[in-house]
Amino acid sequence: MNVIFAIPMKVHYDISNLPSFQRAVLTIGTFDGVHYGHQQILEAVINSAKEVNGESVLITFHPHPRKIVSSAILGIRLITTMDERIQLLEKAGIDHLVIVPFTDAFANLSATQYIEDFLLTSFQPHTIIIGHDHQFGRNRTGDYALLESYQQKGNFLLKEIPKHLIENITISSTRIREHLSKSEIASANKLLGYDFFFHGTVVHGNKIGRTLGFPTANLRIEDAEKIIPGNGIYAVYAKPEGFAQPLKGMMSIGFRPTVDGKTRVIEVNIFDFDKEIYGEQLEVHVHQYLREEKKYENLSALVEQISKDKIQSLSVL
Repeated sequence: MNVIFAIPMKVHYDISNLPSFQRAVLTIGTFDGVHYGHQQILEAVINSAKEVNGESVLITFHPHPRKIVSSAILGIRLITTMDERIQLLEKAGIDHLVIVPFTDAFANLSATQYIEDFLLTSFQPHTIIIGHDHQFGRNRTGDYALLESYQQKGNFLLKEIPKHLIENITISSTRIREHLSKSEIASANKLLGYDFFFHGTVVHGNKIGRTLGFPTANLRIEDAEKIIPGNGIYAVYAKPEGFAQPLKGMMSIGFRPTVDGKTRVIEVNIFDFDKEIYGEQLEVHVHQYLREEKKYENLSALVEQISKDKIQSLSVL
């Protein structure tokens, strides 16, 4: 029996020290969420690379270009952090991910400099796959037509991502963010093509969950731009550091109105788990929304409801 081992995706941060790509088939974009629409583009890139016995290359940017070229940076909420995007892109099967530092200098490259000094010099592409509305260079003056004019000089093929797919991607990204903020996790997950997930650092809380018989991992989200679902109780899968497989659990996001109601917290109760994981990272996959948070008359009533939440979580996980 032949055993095929997947080759890990190579991640490149230094664009001045890139390898010589073999018949590179590349696409460009932020790919926030790597959702179902993005996955269709990635599949096209990967298949095109296989057809020419080449390598699939995705070019993305960090930080998000809007933080550099737009004044409205406070509103940026990302579905995936860069680390999470790397995780998803590797799973998709991309050969190379090039993370371009999006600086003022890079943003101010003219459209011709972008093509000649960046795309052609750094990548020697066999094929470029982009949307017809793709814009690049200073003041976004470069477009598909300009790239077309370089095809013969650069000796590359140019393929267009269908207009309807580009529109669907934009709509999907917006809707995913809206669904997450409204606790509509089923709708968000459907558009993502997987369960929305995030990472948090386990920090000390006030240990109330432990006294109630449901010890929780209190999470601090390190990336301020990462979008977190709206308040409520959720059935989740949680993967502590060093664990190969995620464990079943439930999560509360909100102000804990029965206890104090002052600070918004994220708490995860991992079923049948008693390890100390303070300071470690916890990966949480949000599977299903159970109910809104509610203030109960006393702690006994709260415990009774949490017990019901656990039963419901186990039934859907």
